[in-house]
Amino acid sequence: MIVNINHKNTTYLVDLSKPIDISIPIDVNTPNINAWYIDDPKIYPEKFNDQALKVSEGSSVNFNSIHFNPHSHITHTECVGHITEKVYSVNQYLQQFFFLAEVVSITPEKHGNDTVITKDQLTYLLKDKQCEALVIRTLPNSNNKKSKRYSNTNPTYLLEDAAIYLREIGIEHLLIDLPSVDKEKDDGLLLSHNAFWNTQGEIRLSATITEFIYVPTKVIDGTYFLNLMIAPFHNDATPSKPILYAINKN
Repeated sequence: MIVNINHKNTTYLVDLSKPIDISIPIDVNTPNINAWYIDDPKIYPEKFNDQALKVSEGSSVNFNSIHFNPHSHITHTECVGHITEKVYSVNQYLQQFFFLAEVVSITPEKHGNDTVITKDQLTYLLKDKQCEALVIRTLPNSNNKKSKRYSNTNPTYLLEDAAIYLREIGIEHLLIDLPSVDKEKDDGLLLSHNAFWNTQGEIRLSATITEFIYVPTKVIDGTYFLNLMIAPFHNDATPSKPILYAINKN
């Protein structure tokens, strides 16, 4: 299904029949992504009168409960409530779901004992780009991103001035294939989270950060339409399913 979408006085052709799913699901039957030092997610049938509510065991329905943490186990979208005393709800403040997005691939740079994404890298890749959302794919881009155990591995993160730059050029929605935009152990400073959401100024309540995405290698860098779908949890973060659509100017 090909539709015309008018966005900021430019018309794009978008083929809705070819979605590019960049989310990572919870799958308890295979190795699952995990971060932040907690156990793996669980999906299990509830019991009624000592019978598992599972069709294969004689029940009329499958009736599973799910135990997980969005920050640790699945692609998730978070708002500033993640780091503020007042717990703002991403479900309340994310009210639009389609955005012009730029996909960029970045090889992180060495920074002492860390690997980081820098302002200079982003400035080079985003010059003259007009987009509301940024999708960052780190290189190398292997399938193990979908099952990696990140706790105590000091993953790549975004330097504070890079987050400030994204805020200043108007990026409202940042999507990244890492467990966090900040250093794993930074004494709770969360410099890039705070910079992106502007917590020392006028807080950007509608801005979001989506972590634990996976952009397939076959997806080329460039401009896409993004459908940022979230689950309706009133919480600082919620599981999400970001979908990209290739576009052409009409």
